[in-house]
Amino acid sequence: MPAPRMAMTMIADPPIEPPGSTALYRLLAWLSPSFPTGAFSYSHGLEAAIAAGAVRDRGSLEGWIAAVVAHGSGRMDADVLCAAHRAACAGDWAALDTANRRGIAFRATAELALESAQQGEAFLKTCRAAWPEPFLEAWVKRRDRPHPPIAIAMGPALSRDAGEGNCSGALETLSRTAGEGAHARSAGAGEGVCYSAAFGAAAACAGIGLDDALLGYLQAFAANLVSAGLRLGIIGQTDGQRILAALEPVVTGAAAAAVTRGPADFGGASFALDLASMAHETQYTRLFRS
Repeated sequence: MPAPRMAMTMIADPPIEPPGSTALYRLLAWLSPSFPTGAFSYSHGLEAAIAAGAVRDRGSLEGWIAAVVAHGSGRMDADVLCAAHRAACAGDWAALDTANRRGIAFRATAELALESAQQGEAFLKTCRAAWPEPFLEAWVKRRDRPHPPIAIAMGPALSRDAGEGNCSGALETLSRTAGEGAHARSAGAGEGVCYSAAFGAAAACAGIGLDDALLGYLQAFAANLVSAGLRLGIIGQTDGQRILAALEPVVTGAAAAAVTRGPADFGGASFALDLASMAHETQYTRLFRS
């Protein structure tokens, strides 16, 4: 008589997670077009440039995006991302605040400022909901905490230092007190979040390397402009991919340059973009918000 069969339960070993796979997964998720930052609704001044005829085909669109990435908002965003990433790695809230404020302040037009701030708020809100990180939570609570007003007594300090013949001391005192007053006025719920600063800080908390964060951010930035050009009807799908292929050295070069660039070199020079953004503010018919 055969022995009775016994049911066997197989317990599989848990999958071994390759090193860095979590960081890569989050990078891909956060930069996916499906991540709800609202990037699809902004053209970054491109809509006005197309309406004016400055951008009209594949070649001109490629040149426009290359200039924005290497010399315009892409360059400034890369520097802000670097500073925020390093600040988060060091656990330095003050340095992160500084990077965020710089990213907010250096916007030439209201629409470009809205684009960065709206995406920053949306990214941070979604990231906190799905991938909560203690450092980001503490930073948000710190920003939202009300600060007491600080009096700015510029007159006495200026006259005293000037009387002693120390003009540099007077300017230093003036700058310091004005900066403290600005901090008291701006710190709080209405300060705003720069998208590149929020992304850089979140990437650091997730263990995403600075090189990967920069390359991914700038590639997504360029791809969104290509998508805007496609929806505005000046290129097709294949030409869009040709542009992204041609921009590969531009994006990789911009990311590499940001890592070694010092704070004194912060800034951009994209006057055509600034003018296009200003024109877009009063454009009669629009598909995009910038």
